[in-house]
Amino acid sequence: MARKTGFIRFAPAAVVAGALLAGCASDDKSLTYQTDYGNHRPLRIVGYPSTGSLETVQKAVWRLADGDTDGLAALAVDGKHADATARNWVKAFGAAAKEDVTADFYDEGSVRQVVVLYFTKGGRIKEIEARIGEDGSWGLTLDEPDPAEATAKPDWAPPKPGGTSSRTSGAPPEG
Repeated sequence: MARKTGFIRFAPAAVVAGALLAGCASDDKSLTYQTDYGNHRPLRIVGYPSTGSLETVQKAVWRLADGDTDGLAALAVDGKHADATARNWVKAFGAAAKEDVTADFYDEGSVRQVVVLYFTKGGRIKEIEARIGEDGSWGLTLDEPDPAEATAKPDWAPPKPGGTSSRTSGAPPEG
């Protein structure tokens, strides 16, 4: 009597291949980030962002470029004025965010980081704050429901990226 072993030999190989493919699959968050990254212009960076502040600022610029007020508001660490602020920011900076944007990161960024966005199109400048929220994840302070406040140019920021101490790592100066 002949035994059929072809299926038995094939089954373990299929299980191993399936496990390998499942191990290589990205979770939804990672896949969304990769898709966003591939669909948008690269963000130019000056200074020393943390991983969390960089990812948050990238997402903010992408949401601006897409005109996605809901997505931008979802990045808020406090939802009190998030919707109104997101609408203000998209209206003021959305078109410019589709072109080149430079993010100038200030301070050391372990729990919060001030960032100045320089929009090449129109020469607009916007100060934002990325920080860790109560849930432990990075987000934005979206607390500018007044359109004039939301579009005001920061009076302390240099006219071009990298014009002040943004290039420091947060370490005390040598000397």
